[in-house]
This record gives sequence, C-alpha cells and structure tokens, in this order.
Amino acid sequence: MDSILPDKSAAEFPRILVVDDDPAIVRLVSSKLDLSGYQVMTAHSGQEALDRISQDGLPHLAIVDINMPEMDGFAFCKTVQQFADLPVIMLTGVDREEIVIQGIEHFAEDYMTKPFSPRELVARVGRVLRRMGDFAYTLSPVVQVDEHLSVDIVHQKIVLDGETVVLTPTETKILFVLMRNAGRTVTNDFLLRRIWPLDEIFEDTLRVHIHRLRKKIETESSRGKYVSTVRGIGYRFMMKP
Repeated sequence: MDSILPDKSAAEFPRILVVDDDPAIVRLVSSKLDLSGYQVMTAHSGQEALDRISQDGLPHLAIVDINMPEMDGFAFCKTVQQFADLPVIMLTGVDREEIVIQGIEHFAEDYMTKPFSPRELVARVGRVLRRMGDFAYTLSPVVQVDEHLSVDIVHQKIVLDGETVVLTPTETKILFVLMRNAGRTVTNDFLLRRIWPLDEIFEDTLRVHIHRLRKKIETESSRGKYVSTVRGIGYRFMMKP
C-alpha cells in the first residue's frame, strides 16, 4: 500500500492551516494530518485565520471552509492571495455548481465536499504540496535570507541592512514565489499564472514589477545577488549560502 506520509526530505514537516467553524471537523482533520506527519494550525473563522498567519507566519497549505462567521472562506483566500501564493483546498458542505466553479477558478487548487474521506483529503494535500514545490526557505514569520536581508511576507516588508522597506502586495507575492523555488529558475509563464491567475498580463508588466522589487531588496553593491535573470526564460532567487 502506498504511503500518504509527506516526503520528509522536502520542506521539513509542512505546516497546514485548517480553517472551519465546526470544532468537530477541525479536530478530525487536524488529527488525521498530525498522524500523517504534518504540523497543524487551526482557526474557526477567516479573521482568526488571518490573525494566526500574522502571528505565526504562512502555512504551506490551507484547508478552508466557505461558510464561516466574521469572514467567509472566499474572503479569507482573496485577502491572503493578494500578497502570497498560498495553495488552498476548499473543504465545505457547499456543492452548488456555480460555487464550486468559483472556488476552483478563483481561489483553490482543489475542492472537496462534506461528508468526506479524511484519508482522501490527506492524499490530496500531499498531491497539491508536491505540485507547488518543496519550499526552499522554511516558512517562518520572518525569513532570514542572509546577514543583510530578512523577509516578512505576511506584513509585506523586508529589512535590508537594518532598514525596513515596505513592499506592495504584488512585489510581495512575486518574492514569495521566487523564494519558494529558491535555487531553481521560475519561468515567466509560471510567474504570470501564479501572480495574476485571472488577468491577461504580459511579460513587460512582470519585468516592471521585478525591477521595482530589485530596487527595494538590493543595494548597488549587491545588484543581482538575490534575484537573477535567466535570459529568455525567467528568474531565480538565491539559495542560502
């Protein structure tokens, strides 16, 4: 029988955020994920999930209900995905075709309806994580790239040589995708699809945002150190030395 445990060689024990206003669902999903080797964060509304992310940093993946108090699942996804390419699996009792289509087209990598098989859910989590990459940099509230640069994705800022620099949501999301794939070339096409999944955006626009990002995260002496251009293909973020 094939194992559904996550690959321990990838992003040490991926962290999963479970967001659902039903405590029984949260307990069940959390237990199955924990037994399968994942770290688990939990929240009972979209707003509570945002608060957890602000405090503890981004998860590698979120499992999100739709109908919740304060902030529903779609609103939560829309907020987070403005600045981070967070993969989401919708787990909900809503099975109306138009809602399912909206969820898949706008917010989610996968969509499951309740009642559900916990084992199948864990298998889908593993599949999505493998497709997204192995997260070269561990997801922590503040990622220390080297002695000069640290990155705070959630709060959309960096600290470069002791100076805090604010990033735009688009710059933050680009940086997030590049850091997730650090050491590997990320193609222009992949960046365009992940940063602007619903818009027809061209490489010229991407180059403008990359240029602005570089001006913020690099000094004259470190030009090209963090984000390098792979001519005609895409961009690459450095690995830790």
